[in-house]
Amino acid sequence: MAETFKALRVTDRVYWVGAIDWNVRNFHGYLTQRGSTYNAYLVLADKVTLVDTVKAPFFDEMMARIASVVDPQKIEVIISNHAEMDHSGSLPRTIQALKPTAVYASKSGVNALEAHFHTDGKITSVADGQQLDLGDETVTFAETKMCHWPDSMVSYLHKDQLLFSQDGFGMHLATAELFADEVTPSVLQYEARKYYANILLPLSKFVIRMLDKLETLNLPLQILAPDHGPIYRRQEDIQWILGAYRCWATQEPTRRAVVVYDTMWGSTGRMAHLIQEGLTQEGAEAKVMPIAGCHRSDIATELLQAGALIVGSPTINNVMFPTVADVLTYIRGLRPKNMVAAAFGSFGWGGEAVKQVHDILVDMGLEVIGDGLKVKYVPDESALDKCRQLGADVARQMATKTAQHA
Repeated sequence: MAETFKALRVTDRVYWVGAIDWNVRNFHGYLTQRGSTYNAYLVLADKVTLVDTVKAPFFDEMMARIASVVDPQKIEVIISNHAEMDHSGSLPRTIQALKPTAVYASKSGVNALEAHFHTDGKITSVADGQQLDLGDETVTFAETKMCHWPDSMVSYLHKDQLLFSQDGFGMHLATAELFADEVTPSVLQYEARKYYANILLPLSKFVIRMLDKLETLNLPLQILAPDHGPIYRRQEDIQWILGAYRCWATQEPTRRAVVVYDTMWGSTGRMAHLIQEGLTQEGAEAKVMPIAGCHRSDIATELLQAGALIVGSPTINNVMFPTVADVLTYIRGLRPKNMVAAAFGSFGWGGEAVKQVHDILVDMGLEVIGDGLKVKYVPDESALDKCRQLGADVARQMATKTAQHA
């Protein structure tokens, strides 16, 4: 029953009133095997304020949580930090039900919400740096364009020293634990990394601008409250996630390679394993990821802190294997940088797939070694030696690239 949902206290006057989605397993092609949360926040200032809403099917859950703390009709202000529908989907019903005095979003947010919901001028735009008086509390708005939509902004609650960071610093993780320090560290770190790799990686230059902006604003930060996943309340956790974002955004080269492949009769797979041997024999770390057992979003996660991408495909009907094309299309859109790359594969008579993979890697702007290693049918010892050599060549180039950036 909806009335059993309760708000969770973040501070003396800030409550989490969001929703836990235990069931979602796909988010725009990203495998969310641990579900997600849609975080909304209630601020019990003189002007009671709701920060963000939830995905449309979870409206009743959000309203029940609000009602466990305060009469929802007392909400005067709604702030929409991000117009994506997992956070704004309930906004039209919320406005209709509560009839707030004002609803605020960035200028781009107003445009996006109007395009989504045809709000007829019900949303008021706020400027970068503008402050909002809530009576006994003040909110400052800061635009964070393209982190990760044009409308994105964050809202800072001064007395509580709390930053509502919309999708920034979040993760897809359904959990009953409200705070990051209550979550198993390995799970927290992996899901934060996966979220960045699959959502924010192509926007890394904007992430760096956002981090620089927050440093320049020099806002005391006691709590970091994103729109997905747990809330950061310990200084060590806040500093960890801020530092991790800067590290991930800079994409410094490493000596770690990810070998991705699919195979029809095992020959391309055998090549992958020998390439891995060549990598490790030269002192590089290697992660072999057969597409048959690895989702594209998990491959992207492993690539986040890698220095090389090596892709193998057999040829079918004169083109690369469909699963390889799927993974490359996905990775291409994430725009990884500062990486060495190579292509390989077995073929029967045409062998077009290897060149197609090679050309995509080149088009991605990666530093591609060779023209692609092709083997007809089953690799013999000579071919396997070439695979080891390719791995060794990639490892040496990663070492050179890492030294140049040191």
